[in-house]
Amino acid sequence: MKAVVIRTFGAPEGLEVVDLPAPLPGAGEVLIATGAIGVGGVDAVIRRGALAAYGFREGHLLGSEVAGTVTAVGEGVDASWTGRRVWAFTGLSGGCAEQAVVRVQDVHALPDGLSGADAVTLGGSGVVAHFALRKAHFAPGETVLVRGAAGSIGVTAVQLAARGGAGAVAVTTSSEERGGRLRELGATHVLDRSGKSDDPDAPTGFDVVIDVVGGPGLPDVLDALNADGRYVLAGVVGGQPPEEFGMRLVHGFRKSLTFATFSADTVPDPDRQAVRAEQFAEAARGELRTVVHDVLPLDRAADAHHAMDAGEVFGRVVLTP
Repeated sequence: MKAVVIRTFGAPEGLEVVDLPAPLPGAGEVLIATGAIGVGGVDAVIRRGALAAYGFREGHLLGSEVAGTVTAVGEGVDASWTGRRVWAFTGLSGGCAEQAVVRVQDVHALPDGLSGADAVTLGGSGVVAHFALRKAHFAPGETVLVRGAAGSIGVTAVQLAARGGAGAVAVTTSSEERGGRLRELGATHVLDRSGKSDDPDAPTGFDVVIDVVGGPGLPDVLDALNADGRYVLAGVVGGQPPEEFGMRLVHGFRKSLTFATFSADTVPDPDRQAVRAEQFAEAARGELRTVVHDVLPLDRAADAHHAMDAGEVFGRVVLTP
């Protein structure tokens, strides 16, 4: 089968399409013929080598999110899964291929009316957006900033905050065109990447910040928290923040600020699956919007990564075998 691996860490040119033996499902697993493969920010971070200290090595098979059809099941798995159209989380490896083996507890049947491309745009990111807002104890009437809102997590977080009755939903993005698209999704104010705006009505302080960027600009955004403000870091697509960023929290001691990281790994499987089922159903009915930036063949994975590195992607790029 064709698969995309990291030949060398760094630029997208380090990705390589290779032929690998087709996998077989083990006990508690299913085999999926992939029809859509999500390309996420974590894939770019792994490709750059930024997570090598956590055990990722060159030769790594990329991909964490797929949609397709179950073609075989392993021991102990209900045979009725065979032939079903599903979304699945493959972990942090194994999805960027024509076939993928997945634990059955990480598989979710897709409703009619939801495409595979839409499923891999929402399946992982929607859960992160939902539980990141919950971790921030977001309440109606509060002012929310979504930093890096043009990605699939940000697109969903904007919609959820707006639907949840936020007093204002500000976003950071790189262009007026993107800002306009985010307004259509529920954003009320558009800021530049540094969090600034020429709009005199734009909020200058926030009760909640949902950040998928991280990077060197994080400390300045911390300064924009209101008293009792809560900052949730749900991604680091812009790189690791400065090690000393915690001093900004100390300097704002009298504001009683809260900073937290968030990973969906800490959410129990039943809770993730319940939220995912609800969001898939809402998307199938058109109540929750997904944004697919582009659909490319598997052998153009490097082009997808180039687009992400250049900041061109609005929503998510999807690969197809």
